[in-house]
Amino acid sequence: MAGINITRHPPLEDLKKRGILSWPIWEKEVSRFDWYYDEPEECYFLEGKVVVESKDGSKVEFGKGDLVKFPQGLACVWDIKEPVRKHYNFG
Repeated sequence: MAGINITRHPPLEDLKKRGILSWPIWEKEVSRFDWYYDEPEECYFLEGKVVVESKDGSKVEFGKGDLVKFPQGLACVWDIKEPVRKHYNFG
């Protein structure tokens, strides 16, 4: 999907070097909801499985072990298939 960057299972050393494991944690149960990114977000998934669908119908799936960057201005639907626990950082 345009603008979403996924790094599958980045090395733990890289996560530690960037301080990602000290970012706040967000958790969410299985659900489906609209979302709009008014600023960029980067997150690292500790648990879960998600399908994100853009307004044009394109879909991307990611989950446990993935580092994902969302661009500012993205309007999408989050479809959480397995409960999510992730580190996140805006800006």
